[in-house]
Amino acid sequence: MHYRIEGPARLSGRFRPAGNKNAALPILAGCLLADESVVLENVPDIRDVRTMIELITSCGATVVREGGGRVVVDPRGVDRCELDPELSGRIRASILLAGPLLARSGSVVLPPPGGDVIGRRRLDTHFLALGKLGAEVEIGDRYELRAHRLKGADIFLDEPSVTGTENAILAAVTATGTTRLRNAAAEPHVQDLCAFLCAMGAQIEGAGTHDVHIEGVERLGGASHRIGADHIEVGSLVGLAAITGSDLVIEDVDAAHMDPLRIGFERLGIRCDLRGSDLHVPSEQSLVIEADIGDQVPSLGDGPWPAFPADLMSIALVVATRCKGTILIHEKMFESRMFFADKVIAMGGRVVLCDPHRAVVIGPTRLRGSVVESPDIRAGMALLIAALAADGVSRIHNIGQIERGYERIDERLRALGARIERVEEGH
Repeated sequence: MHYRIEGPARLSGRFRPAGNKNAALPILAGCLLADESVVLENVPDIRDVRTMIELITSCGATVVREGGGRVVVDPRGVDRCELDPELSGRIRASILLAGPLLARSGSVVLPPPGGDVIGRRRLDTHFLALGKLGAEVEIGDRYELRAHRLKGADIFLDEPSVTGTENAILAAVTATGTTRLRNAAAEPHVQDLCAFLCAMGAQIEGAGTHDVHIEGVERLGGASHRIGADHIEVGSLVGLAAITGSDLVIEDVDAAHMDPLRIGFERLGIRCDLRGSDLHVPSEQSLVIEADIGDQVPSLGDGPWPAFPADLMSIALVVATRCKGTILIHEKMFESRMFFADKVIAMGGRVVLCDPHRAVVIGPTRLRGSVVESPDIRAGMALLIAALAADGVSRIHNIGQIERGYERIDERLRALGARIERVEEGH
């Protein structure tokens, strides 16, 4: 399958973002810590979530999807602690089962995880944290972890890894004693995971900061939890609205998570109005890059929360091609994420790829339709946005990558007026 997109598009209407993929995955893993059924609402129906559900089902959990984003997980049948290599190889989030299975069963065997090909993605932080909690770790062609009883510890993470922080929290909530995580990740999805665990009876303080305190409890019960809106999908729609001159209202946003996004997009001359839980992106945008003091060339860089999110850097690069001025896009976290720039250049963007982390964008330029392939989730969405702004017809292949992170994105964009269709290969 591929997407056929006719541009340029002018969209309008209201868009409701799906549940946060990066919260749903650790929360599904965390369900294995409960001794009763768990009800989750607003779970996105995307490939990565379906794979995680297959993984926890293969461990013995019973999962029922009831429609409308509602998922019921009963973990009481979990009896398998060796993950399926094929399923694990589909998603990086398979590593998030290390903490829950270790806490529940005292051992786990993990094949290497998969995920986006955006450069080296360390697992060292995971094993450092789990080792501090008392796990013995053997690393070879697979990872074998054992612990008779996890014990709380004072842990300074060597980097504020999101999944490393989540794995440590998942392991620590039922460990004996107190755990302190310093240099912890603070992203919205980490906060959502902590809220879910607390609903089950965990005792966690400091979620959303870089210093998290956990008091271990004997058991975690059932709970009902609604997964928050995906702020990355919100940012994606802000970029789409701006580059196509569309008037969009994005519903159900968390106002507390909007400042890093809005400040980043303001560098590109994009303004958004926050009205309660609605974010309005007006059609009239200056799209003039704001120079630094002294008329210096500005940069837009990513970093750990509350910096501008790494997952929006590909989209920022595409949007910058239609903005007046010059800007340095500085991707600091993944050394291969900017390599998709050659596809943007082929569509007419004036982009100079300086090195694996930095690209200079000079705008504005008119983009033209092209045939491209999605290399990863976020670059794929960025290319889709470019295609909607481009003159002519574009075809995007390998759309399975996009659909790993964006639920029914073609249908939802058509509802706003986009001319996009799924086409069988060969047509």
